[in-house]
Amino acid sequence: MTQSPTDPQTGTDAGPLRIGVLGASHFALEHMARAIHEAEGAVLAALATSSLEKAAPFQAFAPDLEVFLDYQAMLASNAIDAVYIPLPNHLHVHWSLRALEAGKHVLCEKPLAATAGEIDALIAKRDETGLVCAEAYMIVHHPQWQRVKALLASGAIGELCRVEVGFSFDNSADADNIRNRPETAGGAMGDIGVYALGCVRYASGEEPREVTHADITYENGVDVTAEVSARFPSFDYHGYVSMRMAPFQEARFHGRKGVIKVAVPFNAGVAGMAALEITDADGVMRCEAFPTVRQYVCQVENFVASVRRGVAYPWTLEDARGTQAFIDQVFAKSRG
Repeated sequence: MTQSPTDPQTGTDAGPLRIGVLGASHFALEHMARAIHEAEGAVLAALATSSLEKAAPFQAFAPDLEVFLDYQAMLASNAIDAVYIPLPNHLHVHWSLRALEAGKHVLCEKPLAATAGEIDALIAKRDETGLVCAEAYMIVHHPQWQRVKALLASGAIGELCRVEVGFSFDNSADADNIRNRPETAGGAMGDIGVYALGCVRYASGEEPREVTHADITYENGVDVTAEVSARFPSFDYHGYVSMRMAPFQEARFHGRKGVIKVAVPFNAGVAGMAALEITDADGVMRCEAFPTVRQYVCQVENFVASVRRGVAYPWTLEDARGTQAFIDQVFAKSRG
């Protein structure tokens, strides 16, 4: 029997977490709104959008959805406990702060901010209000990455020597895409660099000592491709991200006694099946697959557990700040 969620402060039954979506983005429609609708302990309660037309596809699978035509009106509603924010990148900090000020818990899409320093205001407001505020960094909720972290910690591949990560897609034909627009803080580093850089921090538990190489290509004031090398305390890192290359994603952790290859490390279940290929020093490989895990649903359920039962959230604002600081170092290095 499933227990009802409880309020961590009072210990009383608080019912399902009523979540409102701030902005009718395509990503919210295809992934996160559906995950909220399906997650245990959560209710997709509301959507704030500029038009009823944009709300219609959401109402198709959540007919009881309340629609607000004003963002602040949804934040003022007593029928909403928390908000999920999938707005363009340059609006993340602003609306996260407004939501916290309105007494709502916040799950905000990545990248949380344009620079690491901007996240300090969110940390301060989180601490002031006692509310949960987190970046929607979904990969840490997936068991394939939890498994990588555990394998590295256990010494399964010996001393870690090198990490290589690649993540790319091509949206060059979509000039209006917010990722291709400087005024919406677009760019490959913010969109997918958070994965290529953040995953190695999460899995290894280490922070970069130095960015040794950063080569960034720009189009229309937006970074579209980046090659990055860095030194961590116990290993070297090389990665690349691009919005101008054929779709590809892979992460490889090379140790003295073995190699872990993470297949479909970021878009698990969308770009293919999540799996690990673990090869020992004798060349013997075993595969661990995760065919049924839905990482967005896992993310929502962990958010609910954090809000309702005080369970530690797997990706804190400090974690998000660490990845953004890494990105900041990459841009600084590229400028010389």
